[in-house]
Amino acid sequence: MQLNLEWFRTFRAIYETGTLSAAAQELYISQPGVSLHLNSLETYTGSKLFDRSARRMVPTEKGKMLYNFVVEPLRKLEIAEQHFHKRSQSERPTISVGMCFETFQYTLEEHIASLPFNLIIKFGEYPQMQHDLDTGLLDLIITPQKGNQKNLQYVPFSKERIILVAGNHTDTAAVKTLLEDGRLAEVAEFLRHQLWYSTAADMEYLKNFWLKNFGEHPDFRPNYIVPNICSIIRCLSGGTGFSIIPEFLCREEMEAGHMKWIWSGAVPVENTLYFGTRKKTIYGQEIGTLQELFREKWEKT
Repeated sequence: MQLNLEWFRTFRAIYETGTLSAAAQELYISQPGVSLHLNSLETYTGSKLFDRSARRMVPTEKGKMLYNFVVEPLRKLEIAEQHFHKRSQSERPTISVGMCFETFQYTLEEHIASLPFNLIIKFGEYPQMQHDLDTGLLDLIITPQKGNQKNLQYVPFSKERIILVAGNHTDTAAVKTLLEDGRLAEVAEFLRHQLWYSTAADMEYLKNFWLKNFGEHPDFRPNYIVPNICSIIRCLSGGTGFSIIPEFLCREEMEAGHMKWIWSGAVPVENTLYFGTRKKTIYGQEIGTLQELFREKWEKT
């Protein structure tokens, strides 16, 4: 196990405030994050540092010894940190944001150079993003999924509509006739035998769309599993095959005639998109700037 200096900062906050919740408030991270830091430090040192009581964390003798060792070095490190920021980065805080790759490209990429703060973008699975937000590794996430962490809040800001699309060279006359006649069982049978594109991360789009409109889970595997939805769009543009993806991501390609809109579903499938943040943060102004960029982009769609 590798030592993390943040564990000492968390240890000092627990020692000085007396509770995990008070330490979490002081550090602007979640209480589970505080517990994780403490457990990691105790594992690293091989010593129990606090006795847990109902009302207070009581330092053990080992805990008192460790506090006396680290309190002054931590103070000096924080003075050095403040001095460094005053000289070079006081006006450029660093914000860490989690979202899917396509959302970043569609919304935020064009604004990167004009932002008055540093930005770190992380791509990944939504549950991991929620965990990283809760533990302080991320400051903002864009997600269609809400977690149940007490330290987090989710504010809806838009919806994404999931649709069936095809490459513009795909023969879609038969499926459109079946759809017009409302023969959904035959639509499902026809689609099972077509070329399909998907991504490993976004099979949920296909599963949810198929279940809501055909009353069953898809019983076939896509032919091509590609890295992201942008890859799907590039493959279908000027090509053949089908996919189920968010409408806003392929709107320009459809308007240009490079892809075909096929069906929004008898039961439309929409996902609400949320801003996920910690309830307490020191980056409220920077997060607000990013949220406004997202709202402006979605209002135009």
